[in-house]
Amino acid sequence: MSSLPQLRIPATYMRGGTSKGVFFRRDDLPEAARVAGAARDALLLRVIGSPDPYGKHTDGMGGATSSTSKTVIIAAASVPDHDVDYLYGQVSIDTAFVDWSGNCGNLTTAVGPFAIANGFIPAERIPQDGTVTVRVWQANIGKTILAHVPVSNGQVQETGDFEVDGVTFPAAEIVLEFVDPSDDEGDGGSMFPTGNLIDDLDVPGVGTLKATMITAGIPTVFVNAADIGFAGTELQPAINEDKAALAKLEAIRVAGALRMGLIQAPEEAATRQHTPKVAFVAPAQDYTSSSGKHIAAASIDLNVRAMSMGKLHHAMMGTASVAIATAAAVPGTLVNIAAGGGTRHAVNFGHPSGTLAVGASVAQIDGQWTVTRAVMSRSARVLMEGWVRVPQA
Repeated sequence: MSSLPQLRIPATYMRGGTSKGVFFRRDDLPEAARVAGAARDALLLRVIGSPDPYGKHTDGMGGATSSTSKTVIIAAASVPDHDVDYLYGQVSIDTAFVDWSGNCGNLTTAVGPFAIANGFIPAERIPQDGTVTVRVWQANIGKTILAHVPVSNGQVQETGDFEVDGVTFPAAEIVLEFVDPSDDEGDGGSMFPTGNLIDDLDVPGVGTLKATMITAGIPTVFVNAADIGFAGTELQPAINEDKAALAKLEAIRVAGALRMGLIQAPEEAATRQHTPKVAFVAPAQDYTSSSGKHIAAASIDLNVRAMSMGKLHHAMMGTASVAIATAAAVPGTLVNIAAGGGTRHAVNFGHPSGTLAVGASVAQIDGQWTVTRAVMSRSARVLMEGWVRVPQA
């Protein structure tokens, strides 16, 4: 039996927000993997270690969760007035599938630091001490993101005292601005694709639920926690170890995807696992986070729990946080009602790992709600850099 040496590809392993993934410069990839297609997907699957029927990713760089089975490809900007193109691939754990249908808001935090460290930003724009604003073109959804990255001694500042619930250690704060973050895919091209702030969503096997469906940040279906038998304070084991709960939430996701026009038939949902997201909301109440920290109802506006790739997320996806902030800012949505109603430009919500504050600017133009900007702070850090080894087929 003949054998081939492993491919040796330059790569950086980075944490961004509450996620981590393998970052590549597009031009460092094998030529066939620099464009969309089977070769690129096969390479990234093998990098992560998928598909893995054991669900461990022992033979790859993945962490066997939706937050750690991620890949990023960075290239010189293809759009004027931007610095880099950022392409995100969510790798399935147990199937041979890479989902390119949406963005990862948490890993977006690491794109700016990666761009600076890898020569995508002209040297004259990098101060000795200060902040560099990196203009990112999010290639999955065609949107602009501004990453305000701190610099110290001419290098990306990674250490600091900024804390993110869901991340064990503090680091330097990076401010993200999502510009015009509504994903206008689906029916109607509207931030609320059904045209309604609240819909009656018929879910086979579950019943009719009140739902707010929005495309800001990432297409998301919001339902009331109480309507599906939850309190809104659940941690991962309560959902992820309950097969009936997982099936119910997936049925809601499929029904929402159909109603939003993201898919045309239920079976298409299997090839679109990353979007839409499903989140359930509840008014603020006390709970204990996954780290044992007491979260007081008085410290938050509402509780939110969200599903990612078929499991309850351990904290909150960055893109879903944009959806939460935007929906909270629009009077009359389920998220706004759970937060107490009225007009608000920012919201602090509870999630399984703690709390997160995020803001959004919305306006009603010609009878339709639009979001112009969403802002939140996260942190990022290089975990390892060098080369990833990949067996040749």
